[in-house]
Amino acid sequence: MQLQRTDSNVFETILARRSVRSYRDGTLDRKTINSLLEAAVRAPTSEHSEPWAFVIVQDRKLLERLSDRAKPLFAEELRRAGATDRHAESLPDPESCLFHDAGTLILICASRLGPFATADCWLAAENLMLAASALGLGSCVIGAALPALNIPEVKAELGIRDDYLAVAPIIVGHPRGESAMSSRREPSILAWLPGADAVQAPPAASPAEARAPWQPHAHPVPEAAIKTPRRP
Repeated sequence: MQLQRTDSNVFETILARRSVRSYRDGTLDRKTINSLLEAAVRAPTSEHSEPWAFVIVQDRKLLERLSDRAKPLFAEELRRAGATDRHAESLPDPESCLFHDAGTLILICASRLGPFATADCWLAAENLMLAASALGLGSCVIGAALPALNIPEVKAELGIRDDYLAVAPIIVGHPRGESAMSSRREPSILAWLPGADAVQAPPAASPAEARAPWQPHAHPVPEAAIKTPRRP
């Protein structure tokens, strides 16, 4: 399959990607979804095992049912893990849809064969989200849905075989407005061998720091490699 051409280079696409949580009405067409899947399967894969398989959900009533099933399970997992006040912010709003009213959910599943099947699927997920960004689409991983998506009866409803595991639920669609760029800390280099000193890892960012406006790093991407980031 021929990948769709875009005007952005890889650095622009990486910086333009957002976790989008507000979408316009409508679903993606089959051609666009096939382009995203083609990008996903071009990800690196251990021993060329290609352990991924995909489920596409564009039924809004089904997405609402999955959301209702997933929210209490995720809340219970947080409680069992001893969630702090900071983690409590991750609890989904009981009145809202876990999938943020997106019209398309792409679920990446892994075959249970091979020690790196899950890692391969997350590599495919990043490829898919970067491809979405390059096409002007928004995306977001909905990890809170995973406890429900791996329940046997839910897997059966979604057509997921017993020998596959749901790994990466990703919503995709046309953003409703722009999403702000989030901040990132400088890369923490534990060691640089040979001949460079280790850089002490900074303390974890506070919730306030994590929500602070994005500022460019001290060592930005070379200007020759990137133009102004295009925001979807």
